[in-house]
Amino acid sequence: MAATCIDILLAIILPPLGVFLKYGCQVEFWICLLLTILGYIPGIIYAVYAITK
Repeated sequence: MAATCIDILLAIILPPLGVFLKYGCQVEFWICLLLTILGYIPGIIYAVYAITK
């Protein structure tokens, strides 16, 4: 539970980092990186979704 809270906090501060720590360099990371570059809010939303699913 504490690890998930820390992951979500990282996902809000820097979305690709939170996803990278959970999945590594898989497709979820690249999707999150692209969404963060295109717009910060979509990156946050996807990162929180990817971490909690």
